[in-house]
Amino acid sequence: MTRHIRHAGVFCALLLVALLLNAARVQVVQAPAYDGNPANRRPEIFRYGQPRGDILVDGRPVTGSKDTREHLRYERTYTDGPLYAPVTGFASQLYGTTLLEKAEDGILSGTDPMLAPFPLWNDFTRARSRGGDVVTTIDPAAQRAAYEGLAGRKGAVAALEPSTGRILALVSAPSYDPQPLSGNGAAAARAWKRLNADRDRPMLNRAVRQTYPPGSTFKVVTAAAALDAGVVTDLDAPTDSPDPYTPPGTRTRLTNASRGCRDASVREAFTLSCNTVFAKLGVEVGATDMTATAQAFGFNNPALRIPFPVARSTFDTSLDEAQLALSSIGQYNTRATPLQMAMVAAAVANGGQLREPYLVERTTRPGGSTLATAGSRAVRQAMYPSTAVRLRALMREVVEDGTGRRAAIRGAKVGGKTGTAQHGLGNSGTPYAWFVSWAQGDGDLEPRVAVAVVVEEAEADRGDISGGGDAAPIARAVMKAVLGSR
Repeated sequence: MTRHIRHAGVFCALLLVALLLNAARVQVVQAPAYDGNPANRRPEIFRYGQPRGDILVDGRPVTGSKDTREHLRYERTYTDGPLYAPVTGFASQLYGTTLLEKAEDGILSGTDPMLAPFPLWNDFTRARSRGGDVVTTIDPAAQRAAYEGLAGRKGAVAALEPSTGRILALVSAPSYDPQPLSGNGAAAARAWKRLNADRDRPMLNRAVRQTYPPGSTFKVVTAAAALDAGVVTDLDAPTDSPDPYTPPGTRTRLTNASRGCRDASVREAFTLSCNTVFAKLGVEVGATDMTATAQAFGFNNPALRIPFPVARSTFDTSLDEAQLALSSIGQYNTRATPLQMAMVAAAVANGGQLREPYLVERTTRPGGSTLATAGSRAVRQAMYPSTAVRLRALMREVVEDGTGRRAAIRGAKVGGKTGTAQHGLGNSGTPYAWFVSWAQGDGDLEPRVAVAVVVEEAEADRGDISGGGDAAPIARAVMKAVLGSR
């Protein structure tokens, strides 16, 4: 009898070992296959089983979570959704995440290991920490000024703090409300279809994901290259520039929108925005130095993240002299995001040093304690400090006496550069109106804001469109909001 009991006990022990081994096989070895099976809804149920952390602007959450009492329990909500959509992106139970919602998903969803006091225990129990919060660098007054300035028009605005690289405003128009995309029902599917069918592409973040020919705003880069290379030593010396100018190897006659460009000095040409002078200047600087300066400002950099990726702004590295002439006035293959052109203005304002832009100030645990901070940002010398001083003076003259008068702010130093960029087949498209600028308050030791504005479809007649008329007032409103926000 005892022998039979012993055999039964050994058999039960073997069954128990087999059961444990099979459970380990299912939960460890085959877990990835089960997790990735489309029929398995447990990861989704788990993901939306608790509120998501929030994205904060000036200490105030612009996101939230709504309890639906369904299997996918918590849906994302947005405060002022269209205003902050180019920053937050969306978090949808059907269509995933974009922008900050995607870049900081680990913190917001609670899956980031840094949120767990005992990560190995969480792995064993499959528990998840509560979502943390993401604190942005956005200035709400500047963001609203940019949003309202673009009202009803296509375009984008990017604003930076030159000394740190903090992004103060990031606006794209037309915008959209991320809220209807949050759920998983028919309403979310209808909203997705409607937004993707919209010819104005409201979900495109024009501030960081769309590149444009920068037009005459690129003359800031060309002027920096000419000064750094020693091609220009005296801003007031005649440049021996014909009007019109024929680029080398072509019969094309390049003209100006302003009078007085023939043989104009660099100071006069910058204020009047003379194409002929700067096209010729780019050829004299040469492709090597023009490319080096453009890349020092951030062009041709495919790795820029803020923390979500930014489209690469381009300056062609294989150019003949005629192509170089056009590239030097922001045409041909030269393309830039509004954020890139804000970086150009910021480098001028910051003594030639370019701080890498960033959008997240810090991330926090659910209780509010700091998890991680932005830390020290990479800095690049875009031009000599002496060159930056001279460019700041040139940009101030554009606002005080040139094409950028509508950006002037009483009691502040403001520098700017207008641009009107041709595009389309045979330049048949409505030109883009550009304005890049920086501003320093009367009591400030250094400029506090740099801005880039592009308006795709200006309201003026085609022949009257200009950065000074259409984009400069928007930049002025953003700069004024930053200067008045202390």
